Amino acid sequence: MSPRSTKAPCPCGAPDYAACCGHYHSGAPAPDATALMRSRYSAYVLKLGNYLLDTWHPSTRPATLDLATDNAKWLGLEVKNSAAESAERATVEFVARYKTGGRAHRLHEISRFLREEGRWYYVDGEFPG
Repeated sequence: MSPRSTKAPCPCGAPDYAACCGHYHSGAPAPDATALMRSRYSAYVLKLGNYLLDTWHPSTRPATLDLATDNAKWLGLEVKNSAAESAERATVEFVARYKTGGRAHRLHEISRFLREEGRWYYVDGEFPG
């Protein structure tokens, strides 16, 4: 799937894809961990595997990411909390809703991010109970 037109709403919930996640998908660095997390959610919706790999920290990045077989229908994103631990470390708590196989699911994660050489990267996440 290709990125959306400039007048389309952003998958992350913002009104304008081009002014929101489209900006980062085109190469601009995300200004903070929350913006990166939102752009990564949108990348899953739009099946932008290269963007996801490029924004995944090398220490935890998988060798490949096959989104072609992912049949999840992403339904929405809610950012619950974000915290900057320092200028280079942050966490973002979110809930992403999706449907697969006719069943609705919720992905609740507290994600860790690192900033290196002016760019934020997703490191990993934990799933609160």
